[in-house]
Amino acid sequence: QVQLVESGGGLVQAGGSLRLSCAASGSIFSINAMAWFRQTPGKEREFVGWIRWRHGSTYYRDSVQGRFTISRDNAKNTGYLQMNSLKPEDTAVYYCAAGSRATPYRAEYDYWGQGTQVTVSS
Repeated sequence: QVQLVESGGGLVQAGGSLRLSCAASGSIFSINAMAWFRQTPGKEREFVGWIRWRHGSTYYRDSVQGRFTISRDNAKNTGYLQMNSLKPEDTAVYYCAAGSRATPYRAEYDYWGQGTQVTVSS
């Protein structure tokens, strides 16, 4: 089992930045990928990006490419989502997820954080 605890959400003005953290504990050895998803009311949870836990390679959805950066600190068992140049349409609850392979499909991830609200004001 893996437990994920997120932190770092909040309210920011458009153009600002936030960094989300996702601390993992438990069976860390089983994690090969960590991903970030987001969800707004009435919509499906959508993929934001993933990082391969050991190699550090990343992949993002088009709308956040160049603005968001996913990283990880293996020593701290923590993943990060750095969000720059935030837009009102980035407002959502953000979730981190961990699984055995890097994929944009939420059903492939076995473990989820509790979610953290990010609100971007115009």
